[in-house]
Amino acid sequence: QVQLAESGGGLVQAGGSLRLSCVPSGRTLSSEIMGWFRQAPGKKRDFVSAINWGDGNTYYADSVKGRFTILRDNAKNTVYLEMNSLKREDTAVYYCAADPKGPVANEDSYDFWGQGTQVIVST
Repeated sequence: QVQLAESGGGLVQAGGSLRLSCVPSGRTLSSEIMGWFRQAPGKKRDFVSAINWGDGNTYYADSVKGRFTILRDNAKNTVYLEMNSLKREDTAVYYCAADPKGPVANEDSYDFWGQGTQVIVST
């Protein structure tokens, strides 16, 4: 099994920044891609970003392009989501996901999920 431990959520004012972290543990992942999704209250879970751990290719939802950056630190075995210029509509529970078997932006592609970390953006 694979465990994904997220951290870094919290309360931030609009325009501020947060950095989320995701650390995988357990068996070796079969895919080098890890992703971030988010779910706002009353809404479905949406794709935010993904990164290929091996070649560094990154993917972003249009809603976060230019504001969010996904990074990997191979030495620390950690994937980060740096979120800048946060908006109220970024308020959601953010989930780390691993081992996609299909399109990276499709939540059904992923086999493993973290517990989620809450991000609240106040105005």
